[in-house]
Amino acid sequence: MSSTTEAITGGRLMVELLEEAGVEIVFGYPGGAILPFYDELYHSKKIKHILVRHEQGAIHMAEGYARSTGKLGVCIATSGPGATNLITGLTDAKLDSIPILAITGQVATDAIGTDAFQEADIFGITIPITKYNALIKKADDLSRHFEEAIKIAMGGRPGPVLLDFPKDVQLEKTTVRKATSLKIAPHHYERPKVKGDPQEFAEALNQAKRPLLYVGGGAINSFASAEIKALAEKANAPVTTTLMGLGAFPGTHPLSVGMLGMHGTAYANKAVLECDYILNLGARFDDRVAKYQDFAPNAVRAHVDIDAAEFNKRINVDYILHGDLKDAIREILPFVKGGDRTSWIENIQSLKKNHPLDFDNSGDSIKPQDFLQRVYAKTKGEAIVSTDVGQHQMWAAQYYLFDKPNAWLTSGGLGTMGYGLPAAIGAKFGNPDKMVICVTGDGSFQMCIQELATIAQSQLGVKILLFNNNFLGMVRQWQELFYEERFSESQWTYNPNFVKLADAYGIPAMRIEHKSEIEKGVEFFLKDNGSALIEVMIPAEEKVFPMIPAGKSQQDLIEFKDLGKLKK
Repeated sequence: MSSTTEAITGGRLMVELLEEAGVEIVFGYPGGAILPFYDELYHSKKIKHILVRHEQGAIHMAEGYARSTGKLGVCIATSGPGATNLITGLTDAKLDSIPILAITGQVATDAIGTDAFQEADIFGITIPITKYNALIKKADDLSRHFEEAIKIAMGGRPGPVLLDFPKDVQLEKTTVRKATSLKIAPHHYERPKVKGDPQEFAEALNQAKRPLLYVGGGAINSFASAEIKALAEKANAPVTTTLMGLGAFPGTHPLSVGMLGMHGTAYANKAVLECDYILNLGARFDDRVAKYQDFAPNAVRAHVDIDAAEFNKRINVDYILHGDLKDAIREILPFVKGGDRTSWIENIQSLKKNHPLDFDNSGDSIKPQDFLQRVYAKTKGEAIVSTDVGQHQMWAAQYYLFDKPNAWLTSGGLGTMGYGLPAAIGAKFGNPDKMVICVTGDGSFQMCIQELATIAQSQLGVKILLFNNNFLGMVRQWQELFYEERFSESQWTYNPNFVKLADAYGIPAMRIEHKSEIEKGVEFFLKDNGSALIEVMIPAEEKVFPMIPAGKSQQDLIEFKDLGKLKK
């Protein structure tokens, strides 16, 4: 450990370490056990603190900031309930591989284990849902724990880390500013060298007549979009993405077949059934995408991933390449040959023509698919879009196309209602010059609705597209299709007046109910760079299609035109 002659408090050192790490913005909520650190943060000229209204909002804002910028997201909470309010967000970030540093206050070290006021063992609680966590027992240990945490959060497969910071350690003085040695092995944070045979991968791809690239969220984290595009074009191979991989390959590209999985496009799911070689690039064979051993049944399967734990975890594969995706594709590319795949590409185009995304747009009611298409056309696909979880999430994934990475923010692995609004706020802070739209539903919106105050206080130009059907829409869809229309506790018997609620926060708002109002609604919603909320009333009966029923495979896909099959 290095030392200096000047001793500073642990709280001051934490601020300096954050500044040295390039952290410019943090999201948090103060409380007694974290006050010494907040007092030091008050003096920082480099770090902007965003005061949230609930700690869950803080960590989802950090997620949105991280996902949209590629940088580390930082959130702060006090001990006890403040810290435990971060748990959902930590789990969300773990499942979706989002780099987050959570700093939590803790009771003084001599009070730990005594059931002191606002004491909770956040260290023990978060072991399964973080990549790394530490209880800092001495100020002299802070610099080492901080460096370990940052390296692990950003290294390898990204994820959340947590530093639990007792109040007395925040006040304790130290001369140790920088760790000279770490207690973690380099393989925990260094970019691993590519292990496997890139030429073997390429040769299997070259031999395929019907190849398909299957791209996941790892492509976003590894900044590999350019390499994936080069691979697809050189191999003349169609590309499908997971929910988390949207934007890693241009959605408007002729080789794109859109999203696959439970609510993916019919043509993407059918391409999975017909391909003879499928190359997984940074995806984890999620259960909403791949049924065990029924996935791509006629294909040679290959998998590239930075996390060796993902290989053969759910789906057995024939070829494995372990390493950073960007590096791995660069090693594969020189061995890839174009080949004539005219027949396969023509088949893909036929699938697109014969199995398009579809919905019934007759009548006077507003259909969410139609409204999203209008928003996409008006914004030219250039907005950053966050969503909550449910039907609106799937409609947005289907009808708003992304040509660039880091523009799609959603909770994929955990499926966290309440994620969308704070994630949009975090993204807007990270991208102040870009339009940020939160697509939400009347159920999800009320989970973190208090963060409207954060928008108001910061005069933040976040756009909120609220689809209201007075139901938990996806729950209702399942109950109608699989539970004989027993709508058990899925209907809201009371919703607030969302327009008046937005007005209470000084946010311009409008409600529309009829198709004739769509044009003026879109114009109002997108007319300037300021905040706005538009409440779009939609039919409760509207469903998300295509749909693969839970536990089924691509062979069991139900399209909009097949709705009658589900009701028999």
